[in-house]
Amino acid sequence: MKVKINVSIHFTNNAHLLLSILFSLVALQVTSQVNSSYTYTSEFHLGITTPSNSNFVDRDLQKQIFLRVDRSSKSSSHFMDLRSGIGIGVTDFGNSRKLGYAFTLMPYLEFPVFNSQKLFLFTGVGTSYFTEKYDVVTNFNNRAVSTDFTWSARASISYQVLTLRNVNFTIGAGIFHHSNGHLKLPNNGYNSFLLSVGSSFSSSNTKDITTKRIPSNTLSNPLFIESRFGLGANVFNDGFPFNTAKAVHTISLEVGKLYRQHYKISLGGFYRFYKHYYDYISNNESLVQEGKEFESLKSNAYWNASNIGLFIKSEMLFNHLGIELQIGVNIHKPAYKIDWRINEGWDFAPRDIPEPPSWELGEFGSKYKLKQRINGRFGVKYYLKDLQTTPKNNWFAGIYLNTNLGQADFTELAIGHSFLLD
Repeated sequence: MKVKINVSIHFTNNAHLLLSILFSLVALQVTSQVNSSYTYTSEFHLGITTPSNSNFVDRDLQKQIFLRVDRSSKSSSHFMDLRSGIGIGVTDFGNSRKLGYAFTLMPYLEFPVFNSQKLFLFTGVGTSYFTEKYDVVTNFNNRAVSTDFTWSARASISYQVLTLRNVNFTIGAGIFHHSNGHLKLPNNGYNSFLLSVGSSFSSSNTKDITTKRIPSNTLSNPLFIESRFGLGANVFNDGFPFNTAKAVHTISLEVGKLYRQHYKISLGGFYRFYKHYYDYISNNESLVQEGKEFESLKSNAYWNASNIGLFIKSEMLFNHLGIELQIGVNIHKPAYKIDWRINEGWDFAPRDIPEPPSWELGEFGSKYKLKQRINGRFGVKYYLKDLQTTPKNNWFAGIYLNTNLGQADFTELAIGHSFLLD
């Protein structure tokens, strides 16, 4: 008797909200210092949202209100006036009937750049709730969002143009992105380019908040080894039965260097296993059947549903919090060919795909070669021990968005361990 074990994972829409609340609580803990100053900021953003698909919904300018509160803390950091906090926002995409409104909750970091105390970089990742989403009958031309909750990410730069007492006035520019991390299709996402004006009020004189710089000649830059075990989820395509999230398992190992207690640079490699790819191959679905293009993948379904890659990663550290950005190259990812053929062809591919020319599949052009080869990853993680104490052993938990050259691949939860070498 043959026994088949089917292991899968189902992420609900509420996962984005719960995980963002988790990291909001982390942000509160990270900034809860004895010597700190609250800053309250209000911003108004105006800009454009790029089309998410052909025949995208007509829309006016995007408008957004963003309110946030943060703390600037005295620490041994070499950063000057690094701020960590939580923001909430309301976005009007310019067509309330079809695109609706987005309500955003976002933990973030903000810090000065180029040795200036007037120019600030903002980076944040959180979640958004949408009042309108894709519907095959009533909202077919909005293929940007198909879930109630999505990831939200923002990167912007602002310049302080005027100060009156404890109120600072700023202008800025940035980008804002929303997508569900490939947990359901369609998921073309929103990409917006925004200009902003803002005002910030401090509860105390921020000039009194200074940082204690550590002389560079007293700092060591130790090597570290880091391992990670991840459990992610994604969908295969937007047709039945492949639009249900299934597991992506990851193991990763890297070696790198810690600089000035606040930066990590590392090189590493990973192994991933995609349950959707394995099921498509082992269940003898349309494109791997006898005589079809990818029949050879059935010779070893497990291996061909795997992904092996190398990467380089940078990470910024602050107390218990790490924000990391990774880019790498795939050495082995054969089943992505099936993924591309189906998802870059005509929409709503049936389970049994007709032979061309009656059905158009994706073409293996230069765009495919780049996305098949280049992997990316962005995430936030929480360390068990305070990083400013430079612990030799430290465990962490994190949430990540993994991409193929910027296009969402899967959402991942992970645990890992970092070990400093002498």
